Amino acid sequence: MRLWVLAVIACGSVPSYAADKNLIQTLYHTDFTYNQNEQEDLFSLDGELGVLNATGNTDAFSLKAAITSEQETSHWNNNYSAVLLYKQIEVENDGVTEDQVSAQRFYGAAQFDYKLQTPGRRFFMYGDYENDQFNGYDYRATLASGWSQRVWNTDESMFRYSVGPGYGFVSAEDGTQTNVNNGFILRASSEYQYQWYTGSRFRQFLSAEVGADNIKTRSETALSANLFDSLAMKLSFVAAFETQPLQGVPNLNTETSLTVVYRFF
Repeated sequence: MRLWVLAVIACGSVPSYAADKNLIQTLYHTDFTYNQNEQEDLFSLDGELGVLNATGNTDAFSLKAAITSEQETSHWNNNYSAVLLYKQIEVENDGVTEDQVSAQRFYGAAQFDYKLQTPGRRFFMYGDYENDQFNGYDYRATLASGWSQRVWNTDESMFRYSVGPGYGFVSAEDGTQTNVNNGFILRASSEYQYQWYTGSRFRQFLSAEVGADNIKTRSETALSANLFDSLAMKLSFVAAFETQPLQGVPNLNTETSLTVVYRFF
């Protein structure tokens, strides 16, 4: 493949811009591509892992593991994701040193977009599940459906959004007093991606769930850079905000992580 690209460039049969683009893509092994023809079948699976173990003045351990997958067929575009976050610190209590869990969270989400006849326009179905040991709930879940559209999808960038009604399910821990109950919501989300020819990629995701008693928003900003072949380094910042959290729980929670991403296929 590389010899063919170099031969074409040497013969001068392609424009200089296209030749430079193909050469750079070949040299950097840009396997992390997402801009695909909507009629082509596609399935990708990325695994993400970040581990921090600190000893000395502060003993702490943190783990972030995630899986992200996208499936494209002639009629469907499906996205799946799951994230596990765990943090443990060493504290001293009455002269006794013991390990204490400071964060333990699992979050999974899936969205199924059914393609309509007009390119880029879809009908979506969405579901998520969250189990966080430190937010006052046994679990929270959401189901929603409505309109989705991929506004554009070029070689460099992609933008899509979805909006529609849904229902939020909440199970509070025993003894927790809350005015945030199960109920109908309006859910909206948007996603923008930009990819450089070197394989580096920027992603911005925003979502909001508006209910009668509470509004939840989530933002994820991520920048990844290829190391080689199917391996990349990813820096991400996640911010989750809600207007009516439980007592003792902050309105805003943030998470900054540096992880290694491996593309299985």
